[in-house]
Amino acid sequence: MTDNSNSSIDYEKEMVGTIDVPDRDRLDEGALTAWMDANVEGFAGPITLSKFKGGQSNPTYRVDTPQRAYVLRRQPFGKLLPSAHAVDREHKAMSALGPTGFPVPKTYGLCEDPEVIGSKFFVMDLADGRSLWNGALPDSSPDQRREIYHAMIDTIADLHLKDPQAIGMGDFGKPNDYCARQIARWAKQYRLSETEHMPQMERLIEWLPETVPPQHESSVVHGDYRLDNMIFHKTENRVIAVLDWELSTLGDPIADFAYLMLNWFSPADGRAGLEGLDLKALGIPSVEDAVERYVARTGYPVPPMDWYFAYNLFRLAGIMQGIKKRVIDGTASSAHAKTMSERVGPLVDRAYQFAQAAGLD
Repeated sequence: MTDNSNSSIDYEKEMVGTIDVPDRDRLDEGALTAWMDANVEGFAGPITLSKFKGGQSNPTYRVDTPQRAYVLRRQPFGKLLPSAHAVDREHKAMSALGPTGFPVPKTYGLCEDPEVIGSKFFVMDLADGRSLWNGALPDSSPDQRREIYHAMIDTIADLHLKDPQAIGMGDFGKPNDYCARQIARWAKQYRLSETEHMPQMERLIEWLPETVPPQHESSVVHGDYRLDNMIFHKTENRVIAVLDWELSTLGDPIADFAYLMLNWFSPADGRAGLEGLDLKALGIPSVEDAVERYVARTGYPVPPMDWYFAYNLFRLAGIMQGIKKRVIDGTASSAHAKTMSERVGPLVDRAYQFAQAAGLD
């Protein structure tokens, strides 16, 4: 427990908080101020910019004014892979979900004109709460841990129960064949950013589309739902904001839920992984308890998840391969990106293991 706690402290020091904006990520503050003055209700400058340490996909800035603080999310500068870094989708998802009472930051505006600061961006409220990174929650009691995990499970269940048509997200994606479409998408993205030949990845690209489980339900899916993409209330163990909606679409809620459940099978290295920990002593729900709580809230049956784990790790490997290519090209936004890019091979290996458990010869 001690080792895990210390690794969490190091990880959080690296990832949480802000830094001065690096030269390569500087924005035209005059142009941004003019845009916010014209588009953000209640805005009054001047502004002071800093950059959040975490995140290697869409660079994220804190924008402070004398009255309040905002968050700006933008696409990376430079050449991008098709459909990647979809800040417009993030903005649309949060703008639709916020009025339903689902915990997301309030959005203030989307700028699709790259001439303003050099890329598309949007501005949202700063969620003032706790960022948690270590799945073991070393600073919490067993009862607090249980409450936090229940809040995570309940929040994703509530997302999956939203009616896309009723909340204005009926056109947010194709509701069916989600996993097959995702496999095709990330196989293509992987090919576009491929840096070395990986035989196990080739086999996954071949096997996964042939073995997709039937999709029984369709919902809004987050696509990257994990502990460090949430903000918790400062004193209460509840979620006040779900962040990072770049991969959100309409699709299979079981695939989305299985992505969260992967944490129970991932190494306890100071991030969200729980594998090898004494969950009962910590107060963290077991896999069976977590699934039971999700099913009770949604009514959606959860089949054996090995195939979904293989699929999610394959998809994650495709995402990390894109980061790896950006590191090589010199366009990755975060200092943490190089470390993340080194995860491609291990992710492919783990995906292959789950695929074998699901029937891959």
